[in-house]
Amino acid sequence: MPNIHETVWKNCLEVIRDNITFQAFKTWFEPIIPVQIKNSVLTIQVPSQFFYEWIEEHYIDLLKKTIRKELGVSGKLEYRIVMERNFSTQEAYTVNLPTTNKKSLKNYPTNMPIEINQGKSNGIPNPFIIPGLKKIKVNSQLNEAKSFDNFIEGDCNRLARSAGFAVGQNPGRTSFNPFFVYSNNGLGKSHLLQAIGIEVKNNFPEKTVLYVRAEQFINQFIDSVKNNSQNDFIHFYQMIDVLLMDDIHDLANKEKTQDIFFHIFNHLHQHGKQLVITSDKAPVELEGIKPRLLSRFKWGLAADLQTPDLETRIAILRSKLYKDGLEMPDEVVEYLAYSITTNIRELEGALISILAQASLNKKPITLDLARQMIDKFVKNTSREISIDYIQKVVSDYFNIPVDMINSKTRKREIVQARQIAMYFSKKYTKSSLATIGIHCGNKDHATVLHACRTVNNLIDTDKEFRVYVDELEKKIKI
Repeated sequence: MPNIHETVWKNCLEVIRDNITFQAFKTWFEPIIPVQIKNSVLTIQVPSQFFYEWIEEHYIDLLKKTIRKELGVSGKLEYRIVMERNFSTQEAYTVNLPTTNKKSLKNYPTNMPIEINQGKSNGIPNPFIIPGLKKIKVNSQLNEAKSFDNFIEGDCNRLARSAGFAVGQNPGRTSFNPFFVYSNNGLGKSHLLQAIGIEVKNNFPEKTVLYVRAEQFINQFIDSVKNNSQNDFIHFYQMIDVLLMDDIHDLANKEKTQDIFFHIFNHLHQHGKQLVITSDKAPVELEGIKPRLLSRFKWGLAADLQTPDLETRIAILRSKLYKDGLEMPDEVVEYLAYSITTNIRELEGALISILAQASLNKKPITLDLARQMIDKFVKNTSREISIDYIQKVVSDYFNIPVDMINSKTRKREIVQARQIAMYFSKKYTKSSLATIGIHCGNKDHATVLHACRTVNNLIDTDKEFRVYVDELEKKIKI
């Protein structure tokens, strides 16, 4: 028979599960353990201080309602935070010489690492250590420009950024170990990975941090096999305090490399060292990776980076301009943000292209110049038409501010523009009626359906209206 506190918490979870996303529930509520109930106070155990703070900030209202539903108006919630693990900073490492190498230790310098492949390492100086060396100095391969200061926060990345910052503040001692970040290309995985590394270096200068792409790791392992130095290769990675592995999906179907990484992963994790891993897919969707590795990727927190919304895209552009000391008209910034919606890297590339075009040809940065550049740029990047982009085209065509389309006004010309935006959103995006409604003034799906029917009827009966729609459709499809 379950205890009363377990039953109460189970009932609470059933309500919570219906009110948040599956990923949020799995991340923030599944790890919680009910401890006791005393005097209408339910005590729950959470894995860390950061965990407690996140729940308090984002789910406190939902928790209050569910607790009071189960325990009455006097019901309260109390947290018990698991004490963070303390690991000794004194580690002993044993490094074996390759069996084919008969040199004595005195033939090696004792104050620096050696390179095993005669200076031809794959981007990492000194990838191996010499026997007996207990501390190494590693080029972390971090780009100082990729910090949290210029990693713009939005709804699309808030969870991943917050968790990453917590890792940077306290590496190896949060419940986010490993921290697994996944997304499509160009949404900031590598930036976040490097930002975590920079944060660790700022807070803990004595820690050994290494950013490495999986492709580099593979090439280094191949070199170690050729040189019969696999032991040195393994021990080098076992001495890293914070390992930042980018594009782990590149290990797919490389069984021997996966075996080596498995042992390195286990050693680091067991000794309280931090692992941060990125991939283009969630752990459950990765193919060609051994089950025992996949199970370890799921030990900590998996967080995705989603496509940034319009406000976040505008903020990214303005941040880059500010950082570079440049200016650009707001209408050009907004046009860029509306036109390129699915890839931050392409968005920043388009910004650089416009700035270069204006500078080299001594032209002012205007909306017309932006249109010329974006038309070429977007055609080469197979633009995905978005609701935001459609709203921008419609608002420009009717000379109406976008925020008016999304307002509650019932003025005829605004309502008609809103209906046309809904019509094209249904026609050219994969969004549901409910999603379109939310983006178009927080309307419900029935309103969107009515708008689409109204536009279809007017196309059939009003020639002037049909001209509007045809011209808009050409602009949207450019």
